[in-house]
Amino acid sequence: MAVAVVGGALLSGFINIVINKSLREDVVNRLLGKKLGPGLVERLKISLLAAEAVLDDAEYRQLGDDRVREWLNSLKDAVYIADDLLDDVLTKAATQKEVCSFCPSFFLNRDRKMVDKMEGVVSRIEFLVRQKDILGLQNTTKDNNLSSPSSSSWRESTSLMMEGSIYGREDVQQDLIKIINDNSESQLSVIPIVGLGGVGKTTLAKWAYRAVKGFDDDNKVWVCISETFDVADITKRTIEAINKDSYTLGSLNLLQNKLQQILSGKKFFIVLDDVWSKDAHKWKEFITPFQCAAKGSTILLTTRNQKVASVVQTCPSFILNELSDKSCWLLFAANACFPQSNGNPILEEIGRKIIKKCNGLPLAVETLGRMLRGKDDAEEWKAVLRSDIWEFSTEDSKIIPALLISYFQLPPYLKRCFVYCSLFPKDHEFEKNELVLLWLAEDLLRVPKRGESLEEVGSECFEELASRLFFKKLQDKSYEHFTTTYLFRLPRCPADRYVMHDLLHDLAIFLAGDFYCTIQELREQEKKKVLTRHLSNLPYGRLDHPISKVFKSVVKAESLRTSLYINDLLSMESRASKLKYLRVLSFYGLGALPGSIGKLIHLRYLNLSWTNVKTLPESLCNLYNLQTLILYQCSKLTMLPDGMLKLMKLRHLVLSGTSLKEMPRGISKWKHMHILDYFVVGKHKDNGIQELGGLSNLEGSLEIKKLENVVDVRQARSARMLEKNHIDKLWLEWCSDDEMVSNRETERDILDSLQPHTGLKELRMEGYKGERFPDWVGHCSYNNMTTVWLEYCKNCCMLPSLGQLQCLKSLCISGFLELKRIGDEFYKSDSDHHSSPIAPFPSLEELVFHNMPCWEEWHVPHPEAFPRLRKLRIEDCPMLKGILWRRDCCLREDEEGRTTYY
Repeated sequence: MAVAVVGGALLSGFINIVINKSLREDVVNRLLGKKLGPGLVERLKISLLAAEAVLDDAEYRQLGDDRVREWLNSLKDAVYIADDLLDDVLTKAATQKEVCSFCPSFFLNRDRKMVDKMEGVVSRIEFLVRQKDILGLQNTTKDNNLSSPSSSSWRESTSLMMEGSIYGREDVQQDLIKIINDNSESQLSVIPIVGLGGVGKTTLAKWAYRAVKGFDDDNKVWVCISETFDVADITKRTIEAINKDSYTLGSLNLLQNKLQQILSGKKFFIVLDDVWSKDAHKWKEFITPFQCAAKGSTILLTTRNQKVASVVQTCPSFILNELSDKSCWLLFAANACFPQSNGNPILEEIGRKIIKKCNGLPLAVETLGRMLRGKDDAEEWKAVLRSDIWEFSTEDSKIIPALLISYFQLPPYLKRCFVYCSLFPKDHEFEKNELVLLWLAEDLLRVPKRGESLEEVGSECFEELASRLFFKKLQDKSYEHFTTTYLFRLPRCPADRYVMHDLLHDLAIFLAGDFYCTIQELREQEKKKVLTRHLSNLPYGRLDHPISKVFKSVVKAESLRTSLYINDLLSMESRASKLKYLRVLSFYGLGALPGSIGKLIHLRYLNLSWTNVKTLPESLCNLYNLQTLILYQCSKLTMLPDGMLKLMKLRHLVLSGTSLKEMPRGISKWKHMHILDYFVVGKHKDNGIQELGGLSNLEGSLEIKKLENVVDVRQARSARMLEKNHIDKLWLEWCSDDEMVSNRETERDILDSLQPHTGLKELRMEGYKGERFPDWVGHCSYNNMTTVWLEYCKNCCMLPSLGQLQCLKSLCISGFLELKRIGDEFYKSDSDHHSSPIAPFPSLEELVFHNMPCWEEWHVPHPEAFPRLRKLRIEDCPMLKGILWRRDCCLREDEEGRTTYY
């Protein structure tokens, strides 16, 4: 059985990580003498390398051979154990100085156990290596490594496909709209779209959702269903989708009464995507509240099963057939960027044969097209065509061979990143930062090249997967109804959102096996899953039985590495010692973090977002390996532990939404820090603004509060804000209510010394006490600036010159209590002296003025100012008399007395 397209086995990336750790024999020997080396460590490396040689063949053959699959699982389990033990050694080497000072016998006892465990796992791996010959596994070479990290010819440079383009479905689209319109007089129409997985049902439903007329936007709803049809949960999510807010009522009766109240007498359009349940009783129960809606209300439902359609439909099913060969070719060519200038008849011939094997499924065609994008070697195309994976049986699985081919071409580290996504539910909306920090904590990324940061590597990995369509960007902001869960979001950073197609999610689950599980899956299991290393409770749900029962009957707690949103995981102090190999830990709704957290010495990632924690235990500072600590919206948290500086590996500290009174002292020593989104300026030298000067790698958002504690220019200059080239969103806030300052010129000089780099995209200032702004505020060199908010600058009597910011799209001016007139100064800048000055505010789309009680006059001197303005709002400006504005404007008051421009 030939391996046609292989980028490197999933497990080989993990083995390389373990080998790299074992190379630090000097650390091992220094810690344990010769107990683990050189003999034992050398045996580990040799056996791992011998296993790696046959992994490509094993990964392929496991698809049809259960013996090979079991062999791979056993090897992976052993590699996990070896990695944990080596991590134990390295952590111990880094911390032994402190521990030995008070407990010298501690390591002697642990050393014996560690040597015994390492001896056992090395022997196990050597045994497994001997089995490869019995299984007939072959040593494969990677001469045709199409996905090597050094090769970037396939990467996406630009997209030829417009958002919303649907190939070969023009007639289908119109037919569907006609069916919807023909049922406009029915009390309630349920229209199922039925078709194979990957045939484009959801894409068609999205198009209809946007294209259908006669429904108010507020009465359009999208709800993702998937395999589990829980009436109460779906009813709750429908209410949330309509109200665009969370809902807490629990009982089905209360939920249905609420939904009936919302829908009563209204005409709505609802999409239920990916329905599997054929239970007629559940459907009848769910549909009851919808009967009170107005005529013409429609439910559009997608399903792969005609039996589901027969249960729910009120009119004939809409059958979505496979694409024609002609349409498949157009879709394939668009994604493969083929033909380019003159085309290539040889590649076209091979490509047309490839799409025939896709059986008319757009997802398969699109994915393979993107995989071959930019490749002009006919042998690479032939390798895809000849792959034995096309013969993979799909009878008992949801796996499409074309998607397997795309997976096999990924390099090992990307395979591991993709499989990790099996922990998240279907239709989960991913954010790049969310995944990158988790991948980093789980050690899934490739080794950085010289000058690269781990964050850059993670970002590149995400982009590589997205370019191959393993993730698809949600480009239309109207799709708020797709929201499911967020692990965290950096404040004021509306990040791009991505989704994974259901069939790709099925593929990830298939490849993850027993090593990745959700609590929901475990409820259906009878046998103990000793291989499980990664466990999640997503989407957020309550456990119907104590977590202790899960570990006692199903999961081996000692092996667990990931726990996502299992709240009572640490409810028993004794359990923490059994969970010592945890790398990732997230909670939701937690009241307090137990002191036992300090026992989890391997922890890399701790997420406490939106929890009610008031304090953090001092034992948290024992987490030597901690890289990411997320405290987003922990509004009751006022202080961080005194020993935070011991967390020398900390790279990401998310604090926005907390109530911190001051920062830990000496944070300039956190040399690895990349994300620090919130900084409270203290009054002391070691927690003042100068501490920011030592954090040279900061990126993303930064909110600086209590700037009134900066007393002189020297302190401000020592923050070195101009050198922080990767900060793209900056919020400067003076928190004191005292309007009087000793010297307003000093305030201006301090702000001048806080000048950020010119690549800044968003700027917000609140509570500035000076009378005038320094020249950098609004300077034309800030040509990436898209958003500016200036609030409660009570002493300012004139606005900064913002008119020449070429990319500025949104501007809010609020709380300028002494400003009386807006004139030329608002529009001019140094660029006005150029020979061809641009019109003021060339890109501005939204302009808001609020709470300006003394403002009397607004002068717009340039006839072509604000050429793209589409929204102007003026609130609480009672003295405004004259608006010298363009002749074609139309100003009117809305229902709440606000003046708005349209």
